[in-house]
Amino acid sequence: MRLLAVLELLEIYSSISGPELARRLEVDRRTVRRYIVTLQDMGIPVASERGPYGSYRLERGSRLPPLIFNDSEASAIILGLMVLRQMRFPMDPTAIEAAYAKTKRLLPEKLLGYVNDLEDLVTVYNPPYIPISQIPHTDFVSLLDHAIKKRKTVEITHVSQDGRVTTREVDLYGLVLIPGHWYTAGYCHLRKDLRTFRLDRLRSVTKTEKVFERPENFDVLNHVLGSIERVQSRFEVEVMLKTSLDHALGCLPSETHYLEPVDGGVLYRQSTSRLDWVAFSLITLDVPIIIRKPQELSEVFRGISEKAGKIAAS
Repeated sequence: MRLLAVLELLEIYSSISGPELARRLEVDRRTVRRYIVTLQDMGIPVASERGPYGSYRLERGSRLPPLIFNDSEASAIILGLMVLRQMRFPMDPTAIEAAYAKTKRLLPEKLLGYVNDLEDLVTVYNPPYIPISQIPHTDFVSLLDHAIKKRKTVEITHVSQDGRVTTREVDLYGLVLIPGHWYTAGYCHLRKDLRTFRLDRLRSVTKTEKVFERPENFDVLNHVLGSIERVQSRFEVEVMLKTSLDHALGCLPSETHYLEPVDGGVLYRQSTSRLDWVAFSLITLDVPIIIRKPQELSEVFRGISEKAGKIAAS
């Protein structure tokens, strides 16, 4: 048990001295050194610094050492994995399930009962207006992340929305996750301009040894959001919400629209090609709304009302 206590302290602190370990474990420094040697013999990468201010720390080894969590930390991990699973997060579902099963299998009996109750009682709402994309290739996120960090050009094969396939070299500046899709953005050598790409539309990613300079202060998120808006914008939506700004912010996904407090309520603005998504998001609000434009949104609501009436009468 003392070995586990040493390991837990090493995981909590980036560096801890021998005397401090001895004080916390209520043992002498020689015993601490024996514990450290035992952990090293077990393959756990514990590094030591000699001298009067010497200390011990966990290094990044070839494999993950055993991790020790208290009840609150384990619950947070389980709940996070549960949310990823139920929201159909765009990651490899087998990886999520494996992590969930491993963590749950090691829980103590008392905590396992709490987790089972969470599974039975907690439901994660996945709004219908958030699209569910195909999961990108499991290696693409890590490959692109590595290339972006090292500022290495990559060669990608990309399939456009209309099915055209192109191979191009790109200098990518970051990754963005917006509910439903992974995106990346950067300079495209084929088009000689900035471009945005959805990861589930990539068919191959190959690293090159070419190095690029990243523009200073480039905002990847704003660029991706702007690209999506330019592609998707067909309707300019304006709706008056008879509520407070705080209430509107708490009920609507902030990445899809703009909210502005005005006399009498909050003005909702959005550029979109999918009025049905707008209608589904607004219809869940328990507040009066007034449609300013476009007229087509009123027609979408009428269609929803007629369909609901037929279902209710059946």
